[in-house]
Amino acid sequence: MSDRMTDVIPTDGRTLGRCICIITGASKGFGRALAHQVCCWLKPGSVLLLVARSETLLQELKEELKGFAVEQQLLVNCIVADLSTQKGVNEAVRVARLESEKENDHVLLINNAASLGDISQFSSFTDLDVVNSYMSLNISSALVLTAGMLQVFPRRPGLRWTVVNLSSVFATEALPSWVLYCTAKAARKMMFSVLAVGEPNVRVLSYSPGPLDTGMQKDILRMTGVDNHPFPCKDSAVKLMKLLLDDDFASGTHIDFFSV
Repeated sequence: MSDRMTDVIPTDGRTLGRCICIITGASKGFGRALAHQVCCWLKPGSVLLLVARSETLLQELKEELKGFAVEQQLLVNCIVADLSTQKGVNEAVRVARLESEKENDHVLLINNAASLGDISQFSSFTDLDVVNSYMSLNISSALVLTAGMLQVFPRRPGLRWTVVNLSSVFATEALPSWVLYCTAKAARKMMFSVLAVGEPNVRVLSYSPGPLDTGMQKDILRMTGVDNHPFPCKDSAVKLMKLLLDDDFASGTHIDFFSV
């Protein structure tokens, strides 16, 4: 099934507004599918910032979006950055700041970048550097990036803010040998819940996208032998767009694909 935006041209008049949308982990998988879906719901003059480590894959995605972006008067920029580093986070914030003077009425930050990590017995994780490296990308960078973006786009009349945390059922369920993944997802869920109660002007959603047809599921099958029967990224991206457009979720809530 195609992830292309031409499959979902809106007909009901709803939009995400004149928006600056930042998607991390945008070069492949769910992030790439989201880029195609988001484009359909942005008003002319909106800005789409695509963040990932691979310049080649980002440029390929930008080319895929080019026709629609020109037609809808959207600006699409690629940010090549490793978000596990301070330098990478700073670069993403720097590029966003360049767009902060534009007359946007909505900031949408989708924290999608993440990794699976090692799946091993609890007692095997004795290397602090290995654990810290994993947590840096999967927890710390999302916190620092979100905080930086909040500073770039401070509260003002007429500006709405939405933050999406790509989560998992394992943010709330423990699974043997998945200590890194479960810990990171649980920490992120709480982290963004704190944002929701601390910043009432920011709409916060933790969204569990379900098992997706991505490299991560292939790694899970290889490492565990478990086939989760993944489905196309587009299916879940469409459901996330529905949640954002309906905008009737309680800020800070955790919603699973299968409940939408």
